[in-house]
Order: sequence, then C-alpha cells, then structure tokens
Amino acid sequence: MTITKKDALTIVGISARTSNNKGKAEKDIPQLWEKFMSENTLNRIPNKTDETLYALYTDYEGDHTKPYTIVIGCNVSNLDNIPEDMTVKMVPAANYTQFVAKGDLTKDAVINTWMDIWNTELKRTYTTDIEVYGEKAINPTDGEAEILIATE
Repeated sequence: MTITKKDALTIVGISARTSNNKGKAEKDIPQLWEKFMSENTLNRIPNKTDETLYALYTDYEGDHTKPYTIVIGCNVSNLDNIPEDMTVKMVPAANYTQFVAKGDLTKDAVINTWMDIWNTELKRTYTTDIEVYGEKAINPTDGEAEILIATE
C-alpha cells in the first residue's frame, strides 16, 4: 500500500446504486460490468483521454456498509456530446492509499483486495474510491488493477 495524490478526473460512463448488503453488490456490480461490455459503452463515450477504464465508488451514504453509487467509465477531456443515458462524475484531486489487485480480475482478485481494504485501519474519507484498469489489465485473467482509496 502506497500513499499517492491523484489529479482531478471527469468520468463518463454508466452507473448503478448498490450496497455491500448480502448479495446486493455481488449481483449489481457484475451486472453493470456486463452491461458496460455488452452495450459497447467504451466506444460510445466521446472525448476519452485514453482507453483506461475506471470504476468509481462514490456518493456513499456513510461507510462501506451503507449504499453507494458505482460508475464504470473513462476519463474525458470535455463534456461535449455526452449521450443522455450516461452518468458524468467529477472527481476532485485527492489523496489516496493505493492497493494493487493481481491475478484473475474477472474472478476474485479485485474482491479479495477489497476484503483486505475493509480489514485495514485506514482513515477513509468515503468521497470517491477508484479502481483503475489500465495497460496491466489488458489480459483480465492475469492482470493488475489499481485500487485507490480516498484517505485523509
């Protein structure tokens, strides 16, 4: 785990409201990823800065046990011609504690890293946490994803 500062992002993508209550996120998050992939959302996002995918966990109603919004999308350079069915989320520059999920990102590598995070004594701000799927995630069955947890 490393402390890092991340510049502001403007993420455009699709979103869902969920919680970590038994069975809820386990169903909602994979369904949102399936929708993102099956509806070719990546290619529908205009003005992308690159092909990196972001999964934002934001609009927390409290800590990680309360409802929150997940947004899957890309960083964009401007908000021109954004499709009406997409969500826009502005993420201010902030300090994060960085974790890395390694292994099969389509199975349990990411959730296992989240379980480690939930059992770590971090001073979380519960503003926006970010999963980053960049070049190291191109082979998702043997890849790496960054998980950035907003901390004080």
